[in-house]
Formats: sequence, structure tokens, C-alpha cells
Amino acid sequence: MAVPDDVLTRSKIDAELATLPLWRYAGELRTELKCPTSAAALALFAAIGELAQQANHHPDVDWRYDTLIIATSSHDAGGQVTARDIALARGISAAAQEAGAVAAHG
Repeated sequence: MAVPDDVLTRSKIDAELATLPLWRYAGELRTELKCPTSAAALALFAAIGELAQQANHHPDVDWRYDTLIIATSSHDAGGQVTARDIALARGISAAAQEAGAVAAHG
């Protein structure tokens, strides 16, 4: 199977992360978002699901009461970060802002 041509170098990932303050790189793109309430976290989870369906690119999401732990990488690229992950992170960041979520990691 061929590796997709949208795999990003570490320097490109770092440049993109400079514009995505909620996200960090840990072998994949990761964020931990704290929402105002558990209901808000669940609504954000649903919004992330809709974004994932639209993009046909599905992150791992762990719901913990008022917090979502999210990780994304591209399975078809051997778990590397691609432009699709950056695009999804941008969409999730916008949805998080609308939900009143903030970064829960340091």
C-alpha cells in the first residue's frame, strides 16, 4: 500500500502547531479539552463526530465527564500526521471554542 502524499515532516507539524494552541505533538496530534459542563463535553463530542464524518477521518476521542481527550493520526499513513489531521484539528479547535472548552493540558 502506498503512503499518502500528505504526510507532514516534523518541522511542518511544528509550524502548523504554532497556529493550533490547543494541540501538541506526541507521535500524533493530541489535545485535552475541558468543557464548562459534562453536557457541553458531550455536545462537543457529537460535533467532533460530525466533523469526522464529513472529513471521513476519525480521531480517537475519550470522554471523561467534562473533559475530552483527543488524538489524531492517519492510519493509512502508518500512524503519521498528515494534512488531514491538521485540517481536522482546526475544525475541532473551532468547535471547542464555540463550546467554551479550554486546554486542560499544561
